[in-house]
Amino acid sequence: MMDHSLTIGAMMERAENFFPKKEVISQTHDKIHRLTYKEIGKRTRSLMSALDKLGIQRGDRVGTLAWNTHRHLEIYFAAPGMGAVLHTINIRLSPEHIIYIINHAEDKIIFVDEDIFPLINQLHEHFTTVKTFVVMTDKDTLPETTLTNVYSYEDLIRDGDETYEFLEDIDERDPAGMCYTSATTGKPKGVMYTHRSIALHSYALGLADSAAVSESDVAMPVVPQFHVNAWGIPFACTWFGSTQVMPGPRFTPERLARFIEEYKVTITAGVPTIWLGLLKEIETNNYDLASLRGVLCGGSAAPIGMIRAFEQKHHIPFFHAYGATETTPLATFSRLKSYQADLSMDEKIQERTRQGILAPGLEMKVVDENGDIPWDNETMGELLLRGPWIANEYYNDDRTEKSFVNGWFHTGDVVTVDEEGTIKIIDRTSDLIKSGGEWISSVELENVLMAHEAVFEACVVAIPDEKWQERPIACVVLHDGYDGKVTKEELLDFLKPQFANFWIPDDVIFVEEIPKSSVGKFLKRELRKIVLTFMEQ
Repeated sequence: MMDHSLTIGAMMERAENFFPKKEVISQTHDKIHRLTYKEIGKRTRSLMSALDKLGIQRGDRVGTLAWNTHRHLEIYFAAPGMGAVLHTINIRLSPEHIIYIINHAEDKIIFVDEDIFPLINQLHEHFTTVKTFVVMTDKDTLPETTLTNVYSYEDLIRDGDETYEFLEDIDERDPAGMCYTSATTGKPKGVMYTHRSIALHSYALGLADSAAVSESDVAMPVVPQFHVNAWGIPFACTWFGSTQVMPGPRFTPERLARFIEEYKVTITAGVPTIWLGLLKEIETNNYDLASLRGVLCGGSAAPIGMIRAFEQKHHIPFFHAYGATETTPLATFSRLKSYQADLSMDEKIQERTRQGILAPGLEMKVVDENGDIPWDNETMGELLLRGPWIANEYYNDDRTEKSFVNGWFHTGDVVTVDEEGTIKIIDRTSDLIKSGGEWISSVELENVLMAHEAVFEACVVAIPDEKWQERPIACVVLHDGYDGKVTKEELLDFLKPQFANFWIPDDVIFVEEIPKSSVGKFLKRELRKIVLTFMEQ
């Protein structure tokens, strides 16, 4: 067989050659752009030539602080296409963490959307390696700044060489991209992706039993392009020739629903908080979402009530997936098996709550303190993963030794596994509640609480207890119109038939908002502080 490298540039070349008329539909701050892959390819090549003129070399980090747009997509292919490394920076991180990861990654150039540029103005003096800034805007003028070496993205494209060639001598094991974890504790940790890992991960997204991304799809990644490369969807969609819809900056549930209807979106992906917002929008206003063949959900477990609403009320297929920054991110995908077609609707919904089976090409172990756990759907253990798109280390970080042991990535996620290998996320190891020597899953309690018609969001945290070590407390955000109409006793009674007595929270606290991380996950660390303050009053 030929020893031929899998490279990012070849993905864009395929889109140019075989899907020149297919479109990328992109919402920016000022307007909607519709560009064909032929046009996107030319702009990407022009950008590569501009980066070359600016002195960007192989291995240099190309940072982005940007929303989901066509310009961000072009950088996805231009940076690795010339041998540099795409570094997507989470714009929702704290300024301290943004400074840390830009310096830790040693970015040489930063591409920034116009509304984020004030943040760069504020932080730039702390950057140690950045030499150049490129502002992405539809306007003809750049924002006012005292910075030097600031360029307009569109000027660079206009002056670039649209025939510039993708490098052909890139080794598939060369670095192509990097992302940092969202750091719920400590400093963010960097993960370096190779051309090979991204290509193989893209293949996995196209498999019929995973996301099944194909040319016929109109894909709208709602998960940000700065979060694990929008779960790799832009790479796969470009390679396979799918139409892409980029929802742009500061989107709303209304915009998402309108785009699905207008552009006939077939597949979309995001975290549960996104889908809770969309569900509220489509139940308030009328939209035609019949084009959707699948809503992909990851990042955290989706509540069963939300899954039931999508599947039964709106007839929109809902798919759980599981992964992490360290897994590129797809690790498992949940689809009903062929012989499960005869299950009742309730049984099917229950299956939908699970995170599915391992993607082909990966391996897993689930262990507790005694070793491998039985696949009995009850015993809990930590999920360990390995495979060609699973990281083997953190970038220049001594925390590698704790998470990567004997060739396995220790995810920190506690799961159960049924007899057919289907996993169910129970909790993070750090969020399990130890009460009287027994484990309680905060996630299980949250999902059942959110099945109550009055509950919009629910988050369960542990508080110290002298007798039991820890006890669960539930924090609840109610749907509009339910304030004063539901009591904590009613919610606790709702839980009691479904859990052992010691699982039932000691209290329910009604809150206006639950703090969330930069990627939409509940910030339980912050919520614990709020709960403890509340209980001291």
